[in-house]
Amino acid sequence: MKAIVVTDQAAGMAGMRLVERPEPEPALNDVVVRVHASGFTPGELTWPSTWTDRRGRDRTPSIPGHELAGVVSALGYGTTGLSVGQRVFGLTDWNRDGTLAEYAAVEARNLAPLPGDVDFTVGASLPISGLTGWQGLFVHGRLQAGQSVLVHGAAGGVGSIVTQLAREAGAHVVATGRSADRQTALDFGAQEFVDLDNETLEDVGGVDLVFDVIGGEIQKRSAGLVRAGGTLVTIAGPPEARPAEGRTVDFVVEADRGQLREVVQRIRDGRLRTNIGTVAALDDAVAALNPTERAKGKTIIRVRS
Repeated sequence: MKAIVVTDQAAGMAGMRLVERPEPEPALNDVVVRVHASGFTPGELTWPSTWTDRRGRDRTPSIPGHELAGVVSALGYGTTGLSVGQRVFGLTDWNRDGTLAEYAAVEARNLAPLPGDVDFTVGASLPISGLTGWQGLFVHGRLQAGQSVLVHGAAGGVGSIVTQLAREAGAHVVATGRSADRQTALDFGAQEFVDLDNETLEDVGGVDLVFDVIGGEIQKRSAGLVRAGGTLVTIAGPPEARPAEGRTVDFVVEADRGQLREVVQRIRDGRLRTNIGTVAALDDAVAALNPTERAKGKTIIRVRS
């Protein structure tokens, strides 16, 4: 099969190569998915799991990408709940070869059925952003109707989903980003926007929940905006600051079939839309994932037409 591999952590995205690899075999409770579309998060090239297995042993050349949509082509021993020929989407294990390939082996529990009226490209754009938004807001952030949420990076793949889910839940959403992101964030449902380059973040006042995807100085300043009993949720690594009278939660997104069903149902009935930018074929993936200009929206690799 064709696959994108990485072999050198120092080279990063520039070290991606399109090669031929053996098709994977399904292990216990696995399925093999014939991949139709794949999502990729650039940050995964900094994760140890991209380069080593759970025992710390080198596993390069490794196939990156952990989001996929496709069709089940084979079942491993003991696999239940899915069937050959079924459309699925989901999030693969961090320590295994990923989804920038024509086939991927995935634990069945990490996948959910993809309804026939949802395109594979949309399905591949959902797992990380959809699950991150859902878990950050409702599992870790305990968001309730009537609360206020400060969403950093609201025009990005994760932030745009967070904005929409928070608005649907009855929250007041204040978005942040660059000046060029203002209209995009408002179009996704933000009620206010702060240009971090030209406006003062502290003018937002107190909020019940901060959803941080940036870290660093912005995270530190945001901690001071969390009201008593509120929460700062971050996916930007170990927190450098904590609210004086609130909680800080640093989390890594986890696969969850029930939550994937919730997210894709919102796509079907129009309550949610993904922020897709470039869609490229697998043969063109290396160039598409190494853009010469800042990418707008999530890049999806369409493995099959």
